[in-house]
Formats: sequence, C-alpha cells, structure tokens
Amino acid sequence: MSVVEDLEIRVLTTGEVEELVDWAALEGWNPGHGDAAVFRSADPEGFIGFFVEGRLAAGISAVRYGDGFGFIGLYICHPDFRGRGLGRRVWEAGMAHLGDRAIGLDGVVEQQENYGRMGFATAYDTVRWSIDRMPALPASFTRCEAITEGDLAEILALDRAFFTAPREDFLSDWLKPPRRAFLCRRQGVVAGYAVMRPCLGGYKIGPLFAMDGRTAEDLLKICLANLKGEEVHLDVPEYQEGFRYLLGRLGFKRGFQTSRMYRGEPPSVQKTGVYAITTLELG
Repeated sequence: MSVVEDLEIRVLTTGEVEELVDWAALEGWNPGHGDAAVFRSADPEGFIGFFVEGRLAAGISAVRYGDGFGFIGLYICHPDFRGRGLGRRVWEAGMAHLGDRAIGLDGVVEQQENYGRMGFATAYDTVRWSIDRMPALPASFTRCEAITEGDLAEILALDRAFFTAPREDFLSDWLKPPRRAFLCRRQGVVAGYAVMRPCLGGYKIGPLFAMDGRTAEDLLKICLANLKGEEVHLDVPEYQEGFRYLLGRLGFKRGFQTSRMYRGEPPSVQKTGVYAITTLELG
C-alpha cells in the first residue's frame, strides 16, 4: 500500500527563515547574527519553503525590489531530502513570486552552468576577501562618522545610486544594532557608507558604497579600526582593482568566488561605486 506524503509550498515565518539561515551556516556561508528578521523585512512574502510532513525540506529567498527587479538567494535543500526534485519545485515557486522582473543572483562556480541553462548570464565575478585577525589601525578619519537615525534619508538617497531599487524597510533595519554603520561626507554631502555586522565567524562589511576610491578607503579603514583582533570578510566585485590591492596590502586574502548573474536586463547602477556588496543572499 502506497503512502501519500503531506506536501506544502508556502511563505516562511520569521522562525522558519531563521531555520533556513541556520542551514546556510551549516553550508559554510557564515551568516550574520539576526539576519533572518532583517532579510525578511526586504520582502515578507519572498521567503518560500517546501514542507514534507510539516518539516521544512527546501527553501529559497526570492526578494522583490520595486516593480522591476528581484533577487534569488538562500536556495538550499536539506540533505535528508536531496535527490527528490524538491529544490526544483521551490525554485519554481520563487521564480513565480518574482514574475517578469529582471532577476539577479550570486552563483557559486559549481552551479553557474545550471543557472546559465535557466537563462542567467554572468555580469561580473565577486570574491570573498578575508583576514583572520585584524591588526590595530588608527581611528583618525575625521570625514567619517557613525550613522544615526537622522541620517537615514541621506543614506537612502545615496543607496539608490548603487542599488537598483528603493529598499527603505530593509536599510532602516540593516543600519541598527547589532550591526554598526558609518558614513563619510565630502563638502557636507554624504559620499559613501558602510555597514559591518557580526557573523557566526567574525564580521562582514557590506555594503560599502562610495562615490570615489578615497572615500571607500576611509570607510574601510574606520570599519577596520573598530574591528581590532577580529576576523573580517568582504565580498568585493572583481573589477575593483584598486580596492583589491588595498585589501591585499592590509593583509586580506582571496577566498571563494561567486558570479553576479542576471536573467533579463541588468540594472542600471553606478557599479564603480560598489566596493563591497550588501550580502550574497539579497544582492
């Protein structure tokens, strides 16, 4: 006699997003503390799970940014359920949620061929740069300061130059503790900002957006000056040659590589100002 399994695809609760983020930790992705709730604020309907007998078996984030763009991440099938096509079904649910938007993702090398068959094309490579223990740096960058609630409007305006759609709900949470954030001004105008967040292992800096290389260097150094003795990571577009050279000079080492891939028209942003992406999960 055959047994019919209870199968369900639905939007995840915050607790279930936390479970999916825990899976990411087991995969070695080093998520941040408190990521789940902040991620979900970007699109509460965009975290989808496939359940077998009430148990989460596979999940995906398919976050809608405005009417024209979406981003895929956290695409994981639990090891107990692999090889049954469940990942494909949750993928299809995520893509249906995004509709006819242009879609981005950060694909690991092993999956890029598969994504290519699904219509995604590589735009550029991103490399994880890391240091095991940050040496002391002087905190003497007078043009940089901690971000406060009163700076949010300026940060949102600057962010739109480097990210394809407004993300006010997400950023208003992303800039809060346990993360710390800094901005840099040029002639009284915000010219860049950076966020550092505590992770399972050390800290990640992202985003780091800046109008010019000098501002990017100042933001990097004020972050690092506050992370003495810590393990630090950044996901840096490969086209940022000068910034990569700076990281190498500071003792950072290259790690794993992903590729930013798009299906549909790539977003029109000032990518030269993207020195470190926000997250591999949300773009």
